[in-house]
Amino acid sequence: MRLLRKKPFNLELLRYLGPGFLVTVGFIDPGNWATNIAAGSQFGYSLLWVILLSTFMLIVLQHLSAHLGIVTGRCLAEACRVHFPAWVNRILGGSIMLACVATALAEFLGAAIGVRIHTGLPLAISTIIAGAVILTLVTVQRYEAIEHLIISFVSIIGFSYLAELYMVGPDWGGAVAGSVAPRLGSSQIVIAMAVLGAVVMPHNMYLHSEVIQKRNWAASDPEKKRRLLRYEFLDTIAAMGAGWLINSAMVIVAAAVFFRHGLVVTDIEQAAETLRPLAGELARFLFAVALLCSGISSSITACLAGGTVFTGFLGHEIEPRNSWFRTGVLLTSVPAILVIMTIGDTYRALIWSQVALSIQLPLTIIPLTILTRSRKVMGGYANGRTENTLLYLCGGFVIFLNILLLLSTFGVNFRLLTF
Repeated sequence: MRLLRKKPFNLELLRYLGPGFLVTVGFIDPGNWATNIAAGSQFGYSLLWVILLSTFMLIVLQHLSAHLGIVTGRCLAEACRVHFPAWVNRILGGSIMLACVATALAEFLGAAIGVRIHTGLPLAISTIIAGAVILTLVTVQRYEAIEHLIISFVSIIGFSYLAELYMVGPDWGGAVAGSVAPRLGSSQIVIAMAVLGAVVMPHNMYLHSEVIQKRNWAASDPEKKRRLLRYEFLDTIAAMGAGWLINSAMVIVAAAVFFRHGLVVTDIEQAAETLRPLAGELARFLFAVALLCSGISSSITACLAGGTVFTGFLGHEIEPRNSWFRTGVLLTSVPAILVIMTIGDTYRALIWSQVALSIQLPLTIIPLTILTRSRKVMGGYANGRTENTLLYLCGGFVIFLNILLLLSTFGVNFRLLTF
């Protein structure tokens, strides 16, 4: 009888799906659209390998950040505050807050452009409108009521890119080669770094480990912990896998629509043209609605991450209704809004905001590695040799790309070919 009452594995898994998909919203956002379309329109299929490798890194990093939350009952910010010296936490906390601002800049900008396309209002006024809506949703905690609707709509637009793969006639041989044969030159490093930062977003690692707490996934019973860790890993793989498909499709469609015809994209609104094969004259309208919805949903997660980071590093309870959390939200959103109102080239702003995330990544990967490999912190759930090796490789790769970016800044030309 006991066996009959046990829920089937696949049905029980459905109860645990969610945190990974909330994170996925963050890397199907306006910043991703800009970087993916830039990669496809400027370099064809040659940077698809960055998306594939970044997604693999994302699975490892997001899984271990959630792993930390489940095992310790603390998010990454709280764990850093407890286990690292104050001067280290000032560096870590300061850098991740700046990364949250850079993230919010891209998300708020996407929403503002969506408002501008619909209304014809200047960008500054559109930014104020979008910012007011987003902050209202975060402040009054009403975003939960529309969260599923927004995610569903953005997903539909994202999967429309998958449908377009069969309509634009891409070079599948070139796409496969671009995915598995890494090629990188000095002319591509900025876009490659932007793609990396748009996929492996540091604020998401902090947010994921906290979302686990809100879902009451922390457990003291060893058997329950093992079950939660298993389901969390499956949730992460499913969510990140879906994100990889959509991001890859964006690059492939941009390569087929723009690169094939020698067109260089210099404006995010040009990206609406990638929807024309599917939607015709409705493309611009649908793109604007999708940009608005993705900007709103990802801005909410960026604000939540900012509140989590600020509150966690200061040692206060992470509760969206307390003044510390709301201060973190304002410190994330207000600077982003002010910068948007003063910039001229919105497309470059989107690209460089994602580059900034890549530059910060080592300062998130390093503490995550130290914490999750420590038996003092994780007990018997500390990383094994495989997990540590993967973390070292992820950190080393990001640092290597940062070095290449620095070299290119000083005018050093390079070209790395593995095949």
